[in-house]
Parts: sequence; C-alpha cells; structure tokens
Amino acid sequence: MRAKAFAGPSDVRRALDAFRRVVQALRAGRGRGGARLSSAQLFALRQIGDHPGASINELAALTFTHQSSVSVVVQRLARRRLVAKVSATDDRRRQRLTLTREGRRVLRRAPAAVQEQLIAAIASLPAADRRALASTLGKIAQSVMPAGATRHPPMFFEERVDGRAR
Repeated sequence: MRAKAFAGPSDVRRALDAFRRVVQALRAGRGRGGARLSSAQLFALRQIGDHPGASINELAALTFTHQSSVSVVVQRLARRRLVAKVSATDDRRRQRLTLTREGRRVLRRAPAAVQEQLIAAIASLPAADRRALASTLGKIAQSVMPAGATRHPPMFFEERVDGRAR
C-alpha cells in the first residue's frame, strides 16, 4: 500500500516512529552489563535483586509478564548460575528466587533495564490514557500477529541474543 492511501499519513508516521524509538531503546539494552544478558534477563535479574525471595508468580507480577514467559527467563538465568531457586521456609514445595554471588556481581556492573523506564512511563500516564494505550496497542497487536503466535509472548528480546537462541 502507498502512504497516500492511509488517512492521516503524518499520524501513521508519528506512531511508527514512536514504536521504532521504543524498540531501539529495548534493543540498546541487550547484552549490556558485561554478562551478555538479554534485556529480559537483565530486567528479571534486577527485579530479583530488588525483591529477594520472590516467587516466579511474584516476579511475573513485578515484570508485568505472564508466568510462563518469566519462567523461561529464570531457567536461563539459573543455568548461567546467576539465580538460584531455593525452597521457601514456610512451604518446601514453593520455590523462591535469589541472586547468586555471580548474579550480584553482574548486577552491580549492569545498567538499569530499559523495561523499568518503559513501565514507569506507562504507569505515569493518567488512567484513561493507560486504558486507551492498552486497548489501541492490543488492537494493533491482534492485527499484525502471525498465525500460530503464542498467546503469552516472551519478555522483550528474550527469544534471541546475538542471533542465537538463549
């Protein structure tokens, strides 16, 4: 389609430019902090550091992400020995997340996660604007989602780092 065919091409461009800036900021956060972490891993690591002993479900709430997506990120952090899963003292069936010595070292050198800024920016909007943003982005996402896409998307830029699955 040609740009002329769209009503309000300047609005379309402004919206796409805004998407591009957000994506650019999220991509810039990848691989920072010396440990070649994805931006999702850095974000999860920072949240675990700020909330030691959080469960996977609590981490999902803190990151505004589905539990299954957070679980994948935590598994990767645990494989890299940055996070440990320990049994809760009140219920041995429940696991709590904690940083390892290496995880604390990586976090000390890591920059702030871009997702924190994104969440703060959205949270600072008036409630009506947040609802409109969520509704509008939901409609856009629905119209561009490929067939067979997962119902619960992964955390931002977790699926690949440096062209490889992590």
